[in-house]
Amino acid sequence: MGNKNRNSDFVDRRRAPKTRDAFYKVAISLNFMGWAGLVLTLILFHFARPDFVSGVQNYYGIAGSGWSPEYVLAMTRTLQVCIGLSVLGMYMRSRRSRRKSDRFGANLFVLCGIAVMSLMSLASA
Repeated sequence: MGNKNRNSDFVDRRRAPKTRDAFYKVAISLNFMGWAGLVLTLILFHFARPDFVSGVQNYYGIAGSGWSPEYVLAMTRTLQVCIGLSVLGMYMRSRRSRRKSDRFGANLFVLCGIAVMSLMSLASA
């Protein structure tokens, strides 16, 4: 069966496998840090959101708390870091990928899209 993209006279000029390439390790590390930052943002969101105010609390005039400004600021910074890491990873992969068989990394686009939409919704609230 073999690889369909290779010709019979194809010579692989790569010196080392991808797993030992420093550039590959940096790209994977950026990807991991970006997704870990998004998970951290979700944890910060849990602590930043206001408490649920039920109908009984409204009736007796017990006021609920609002958004925690410290956590909202931390969420904003973390989302900005996620966007920066994903854009840097996309740029690095665009400079490195030359073959048709090289993958570009769609997960970086997804991470950047989620972070941008979250940041926009956070700024509008």
